[in-house]
Amino acid sequence: MKIGLLQIELYLSQCGSLKQKRMILNGLKSKLRDKFNISIIEADYQDKWQRSVLAVACISNNEKIVDSTFNQILNFIDVEKKGFEILNSQIEML
Repeated sequence: MKIGLLQIELYLSQCGSLKQKRMILNGLKSKLRDKFNISIIEADYQDKWQRSVLAVACISNNEKIVDSTFNQILNFIDVEKKGFEILNSQIEML
């Protein structure tokens, strides 16, 4: 069994409040959960308007499936681009 952890640092350029940030991130997290069947949380910068770190967990019997899922997630976020951009991402296999 392979467990993967993807950390994605985002810059939310159009956010003017924490409420607006939560609205954008909740929509993104919901779409990612529905499309990829993963677990996702906001792991850092909860009190900053324009920054966020999302942590995504994926479990599979095959490491290639986890890696492929993470790459699809990053591509999805890159295409979605509704007020945010990826600053950094990191993948760990546990």
